Amino acid sequence: MSHLIGNFSVLRSSRVFVLLTFFIAFCFGTNAQVPNEAEVIAAADKVMAAATSPKPAPGCAVGISLDSKSIYEKAFGMAELEHGIANTPQTIFESGSVAKQFVSASIILLSLEGKLKIDDPVRKYIPELPDYGRPLTIRHMLNHTSGLRDWGAVMGITGVGRGERIISQALAIDVVMQQRDVDFTPGSEYSYSNSGYQLLTEIVERVSKQSLPEFTKKRFFEPLVMTNSSWRTDYKTLVPGRAQAYAGRRNGPWQLSMPFMNVYGNGGMLTTVGDWLKWNKMLETRSMGAPLVEMMETNGILNDGRKITYALGIGVSEYKGLKQISHGGATAGYRTFLGRWPELKTSIAVLCNGSSMNPGGIARRIVDRVAPKL
Repeated sequence: MSHLIGNFSVLRSSRVFVLLTFFIAFCFGTNAQVPNEAEVIAAADKVMAAATSPKPAPGCAVGISLDSKSIYEKAFGMAELEHGIANTPQTIFESGSVAKQFVSASIILLSLEGKLKIDDPVRKYIPELPDYGRPLTIRHMLNHTSGLRDWGAVMGITGVGRGERIISQALAIDVVMQQRDVDFTPGSEYSYSNSGYQLLTEIVERVSKQSLPEFTKKRFFEPLVMTNSSWRTDYKTLVPGRAQAYAGRRNGPWQLSMPFMNVYGNGGMLTTVGDWLKWNKMLETRSMGAPLVEMMETNGILNDGRKITYALGIGVSEYKGLKQISHGGATAGYRTFLGRWPELKTSIAVLCNGSSMNPGGIARRIVDRVAPKL
């Protein structure tokens, strides 16, 4: 009996120790990884100073939130070189492919409302899409596993690609529709393609009976008070406060490099770093519902069970042992990045108007400066 009592005492002590360790980790472990506001601001200032060109050049706006609170919005470089207008935190830039998560969120919202299913075949909503003998689903489009060739790359084969002619939304869709086969069995591989997001944009518009700009304005921009966000549906429209985009090296020479096209959904969102921080706050706090965010941030799985680092409209990976939820973008001379590091409770938005800028690098260098202190 004494032997049994002794074993029970050891077991009980072990359980107490494990529970106490868990309690301490729960109470103090996560907070120990969160940088303080002063550290983040100091890190961002140093990184921005290093990225600033000594000569007049395009630049970036940087926004940072800590624990869902905006703590930093600054800018460097020129928004407009010809007239010497500087970038500010309120300057509007083009999003590039970071816009894809807004299309993804629109699709997910419609699915949560029972208006479509993520695993529905695309031809259920776009019957004119060719029958490839293998069903292409909405999910395949969302996580780039459809096998459809990128419409911009296809146009480039003809010798007249993006940036060399005015491209309409209808033309981009038509290039997708003309594809008579896919590159691989849907779901078997990952291959990034804007074509899927052109089709997803079309599905949002057909199912909701609203244009994507109308739908996202009512469902996202207005509720989140993203007052500086819209879509480039007509490249000729004047946009007050928008930075011009340029191509060139850090020290020049620079040339104008604007997106002269009316294609949106795969990109084409106009926004500010402040608005992007509001979007990430929604993702962090799940203010529009946990199911929306959980679906967006679940990694894709290939047919053979392999996990990919792309979820639904957003990348979910690791950076130096930290979970990183992010997406980058590039359209004409615009370069962009929006990232979130949950363990740090930190979001960083970087919008740039020069083709040689590295917004993802800027964001990660800020993380590097605060992460070693954790």
